[in-house]
Amino acid sequence: MVEPIGQARASALNSIKLREAAKGQASSSVGLNAEAPETAETQSPATRMAAEGAPVDSAKVADIKAAIASGNYPVDPEKIAEKMIDLDLPGKESR
Repeated sequence: MVEPIGQARASALNSIKLREAAKGQASSSVGLNAEAPETAETQSPATRMAAEGAPVDSAKVADIKAAIASGNYPVDPEKIAEKMIDLDLPGKESR
């Protein structure tokens, strides 16, 4: 059954609120509290890396975007297909 737009939006907002509340409960249940936040020195390397995100070479990204926009970015469909197959088949030996 299709919900009216108002009900669907309210339902989506309630889902978001429930997820945020669950996140807050999960962090408090593992011993994190607002009184003693972890500092860079006390965090594990994995925690720091997850918080910082993946390293990005902004200059390289800009160069690739410019090449794509100008139509000068080489695309090798065979290489793309090989990588997709390698990623899709668990347990498959690398070439």
